[in-house]
This record gives sequence, structure tokens and C-alpha cells, in this order.
Amino acid sequence: MAADGTMRAMLAVVTVILVFAALNAASGILAPVTCAIFATACAWPLQRGLQARMPKLLALAITVLVTIVIVVMLASMVVWGVSRVAGWLIGNSPRFQALYQQKAEWLAQHDVYIGSLAIEHFNVGWLIRLFQEITARLQGFVSFALVAFIFLMLGLLEVDVTRGKFAALANRTASQVALRAGAETAAKFRRYMLVRTLMSVMTGIAVWAFAHLAGLDLAVEWGVIAFAMNYIPFIGPLAATVLPSFLAIAQFESVGVAISVFAGLNLIQFIIGSYIEPRIAGATLALSPFMVLFAVFFGSFLWGIAGAFIGVPVLIAIVTICAQSPSSAWIADLLSGSSGNA
Repeated sequence: MAADGTMRAMLAVVTVILVFAALNAASGILAPVTCAIFATACAWPLQRGLQARMPKLLALAITVLVTIVIVVMLASMVVWGVSRVAGWLIGNSPRFQALYQQKAEWLAQHDVYIGSLAIEHFNVGWLIRLFQEITARLQGFVSFALVAFIFLMLGLLEVDVTRGKFAALANRTASQVALRAGAETAAKFRRYMLVRTLMSVMTGIAVWAFAHLAGLDLAVEWGVIAFAMNYIPFIGPLAATVLPSFLAIAQFESVGVAISVFAGLNLIQFIIGSYIEPRIAGATLALSPFMVLFAVFFGSFLWGIAGAFIGVPVLIAIVTICAQSPSSAWIADLLSGSSGNA
């Protein structure tokens, strides 16, 4: 019996690994399709309202156009902000190199040779390449967006058809559970994006105001980057605090000022993300912080930037679906941030 249990456990582990490997291998199609399903749930109220007043295809065209405009605007804002920062970095690269050499020599004078050893290999060009790589990745998402928008159009056309199929199932219990889970998941998706957008606007304004008051160069750019990247939990806010803090070293030629900038930006992220957002989101979006972090990083591991963005919505869907059945409600309890069902 013990051997059988061990064998089943090993088979389960191997199955999970194979499933994850398949998800990663099929990222080219699964990632945009998953994002399209999420976008369909968010855009459906607009589509439903429009098609009640005009032909369905015309309503679809308007809904997709509005979605494209929103996505293009967000991507353009990030590309513009990162490009401006990269240009500033290129123009100030000698200051970075000189400051680094100064600190390395100070360390060497105090018998700390890490800096003096690293200075031989340090080149600010890797920072420039980092910003260029970010910009190139953002500009290279065109094919991803194209696939996602195609599935978005098909999804919007088939929402009513799919709902009718579930409603017509012979198993009435399964039909009701599926319809209820779908409706609740879509509603939570929309609430999540509404809250995320509101928090992103607040974060962008707060970062811009702080950068302006602190005398940071590119204050508007940092606000725009903070706004757009806040849609990716943890990773986006982290990048939006680390990058301006690092560049503050060259501007003010002071590590102490850079640390103060880093502390101020993190205080903004903490107040908005850990205090204001949970109170606005409410219990309906209560998720375990550990699972949110895991969803973001695991999604990033599987599908890159798209996975980091879609990781939390997938977690929301899993919690909502599991909460529909008493046999799986314990999973929703474990994944949620509350003591009861999500």
C-alpha cells in the first residue's frame, strides 16, 4: 500500500511538471487567449449595452476599437517614458561612471576591495541596454496583441451563445454552478481592473508629485511609468521605485539622497497598495498576499510580461470557481485573504 501511495504521488508530481511544461511551450497561443478571455469579461458590458441599440457587428467594432485604443495608449505611455529615461541615461552616463569610480576608490581606501575589483568590469552600457531591451519588448508585443484581439472579437460574439449552451445543460446543478461562476468571475475581473486603474492613477499622480518636489529630473516620465506599470502587481511598482532611485544617484551624486528617494517612493507604494487598495477592493477581491505574489512571478515565469499581468486574474478565477462547490471551497479559503469563502 505504501508503495502504491508513493507511486501515485510521483505520478502526480510528474503530471504537474508536464502540465506546466506544456503551458510554457504553448505560451505563444495560450497567453494571448487567456488575456483575450479576461478582456472579453471586462469589455462585455460595453458590448452588451451597444448591441442593444445598434447592429451587433457595429457594436463589436466599437468595443474592439475602444479596447485597442486603451491598450495602445498604455503601451505608448510606457515606451515614451522608458525612451525618455534611456535618453537621459545615455546623456548622463559619464556621471554614473565617475561616481562609481569615486565610491570604489573610497571603498579601496578603507580596505574594501569589492568596488575596486568590479570597477574594471563596470560599464554603464549595461544599464542603457536594459532600457533598450524593455522598450524593444514593449514594441514587440504587436503579434501578441493581434492574436489576443482576434480571440477578443470571437469571444464577444459568442458570449450569448456560450451562456445559452450552459443554460441548456441537462444537469441543472452543473448549469447553475457554471453560469454563477462565470458571472461572478467576470464581475470580479471588472472590479479588479476598476480598482487597479484607480490605484494606478493615484500612484502615478503621487509619484509625479513626489519626484517634482524632490527635484528629480523626468518627474512627469516617472509618474507615467508608475501609472502604467502599476497594472502589474509587485513587479511594476518595484521597477517604478528602483529605477528613479538608481538614477537619482547620478543626478544628485549622493547615495544618501537616492536612498531617501527610494524610501519615499516605497512609502507611496505601501500606502496606496497596502492600505488604500484593500479597503476599496473589499472582501470580494480578498486574496492571500503570498498567493498574489506567487501568481505574479509564476505567471511571469510561464508567459513573461503577459503572464505577470494575467496571473492575478487567473488566481481570482480559480478562487471564484472553487468557491462554488462545497467539495472545493477549502481551496478558495486557502487562496483567499479572508477567513471565509471568497
